[in-house]
Amino acid sequence: MSTPTSTYPRLFIGGSWVEPSDPELLDVISPHDQSLVGRAAQARPADIDRAVAAARASFDAGVWRLTPPAERIAVLRQFNALREANAERIADLTSREGGAPRWFTRAGQSGLTRQANAYLKAAEEFAWEQTLAPSGPGPGPDSAPRVRSVVRREAVGVVAAVIPWNSPFSSATSKIIPALLAGNSVVLKVSPENSLTMGLLAELLERVGLPEGVLSVVPADRATSEHLVSHRDVDKIAFTGSTRAGRRIASIAGERLKRVSLELGGKSAAIILSDADLTKAVAGVKFGSLLNNGQSCIAQSRILAPRSRYEEVVTALKDLVESLKVGEPSAPDTFIGPLISPGQQERVREYIRLGIEEGARLVVGGPQVPEGLERGNYVTPTVFADVDNSMRVAREEIFGPVLVVIAYDDEDEAVRIANDSEYGLSGGVWSRDEEHALAIARRVRSGTVTVNGASVAFDGPFGGFKASGIGREYGAVGLGTYTEYQTITV
Repeated sequence: MSTPTSTYPRLFIGGSWVEPSDPELLDVISPHDQSLVGRAAQARPADIDRAVAAARASFDAGVWRLTPPAERIAVLRQFNALREANAERIADLTSREGGAPRWFTRAGQSGLTRQANAYLKAAEEFAWEQTLAPSGPGPGPDSAPRVRSVVRREAVGVVAAVIPWNSPFSSATSKIIPALLAGNSVVLKVSPENSLTMGLLAELLERVGLPEGVLSVVPADRATSEHLVSHRDVDKIAFTGSTRAGRRIASIAGERLKRVSLELGGKSAAIILSDADLTKAVAGVKFGSLLNNGQSCIAQSRILAPRSRYEEVVTALKDLVESLKVGEPSAPDTFIGPLISPGQQERVREYIRLGIEEGARLVVGGPQVPEGLERGNYVTPTVFADVDNSMRVAREEIFGPVLVVIAYDDEDEAVRIANDSEYGLSGGVWSRDEEHALAIARRVRSGTVTVNGASVAFDGPFGGFKASGIGREYGAVGLGTYTEYQTITV
């Protein structure tokens, strides 16, 4: 077993590294070969209580909430620059800890910059306070309008931000940056699998000079997470994760009337129209459906192909998947790395077995572990054809490198199949006619739809329809979800 390269024996609570209530450290294991990547302390309910108390005290005292927006923006801009300066270190640790290919974790750093810059721009232009034109009569006999309204955007309070393991830096910054820009105090709860990368995040945030108590970053298990979101001193819950967990969090928020935003699962469709450039569409599937080893909520894992070109699409996808290098995440030519854990590996393999049992045609792949990679959490990338949209492999989020190809007869049927899902997070349309693709995209009931592989825009709202979530992230809309309106009439 290799020597650990990262150790975080303390918890980052209220801006300081403190001794955990439980001194036992978690071993963080490499998904590639089960070697030891590092060790980290884990939060228990007593530690959560301490973090929430620090957040509550700092918020009520106004040490950050009453700081002018321009000063808050300057602090978060400093953090963004510090993160950029540590991009290589972040990418390396994220890859070793989570199994994502190294090229992907490095390329993702530019996305983090665009995400942060969109929030910072939104904060600079945000209507933190505005006075409305006088309206309505004042009291007394004088009926002339003399009531004016001051409308303010006030911080919500103490925010519990809970994120998943599949894209830790993106999920973390998509919540803490707008929450802090709005003046909130934040307890960021991260997955045990991300204990090391999120320890590094805490190191960077420690250096930007946030007031005491404003921010905590704590890895914890599910039971401790529920203690956090149920805490009476938490005002808002911001969650990214599974739809099942989201339902539980929504019920807790409803019982306690906490503000809540949820970015949940997906089973998104890529609609390949009959006139599409198939070479470009298949390249788009590579990056839109299989990035991060298929462990992405926005993965377009249902490929909808016109019956007139169905076998052509299936063959092209077969060739694509067979060309992808599966292996060690650090290798520059690796496209598919290991899944996050043995449990996730077995879950995906079980879905592949299920697809075969349901009668789908196995085009490439299968439940076998790739040869020579048996020590890691590897899954053979798989394509199923002859899939009916009623099959479980077409309806349930697999969260791995598994694609299903569904035939349609006309565009109305393609839209119907795309919308025939409990989810509505992402989607794509491919066509040589951009305006026609846009018209089809408008009919898809999904929070984000890309045309011909366009990248997600961080200045526009991101989130889901239906069981894919409540609320939106990114840009001005995402910033606004961390504020309350206050109207003062004078």
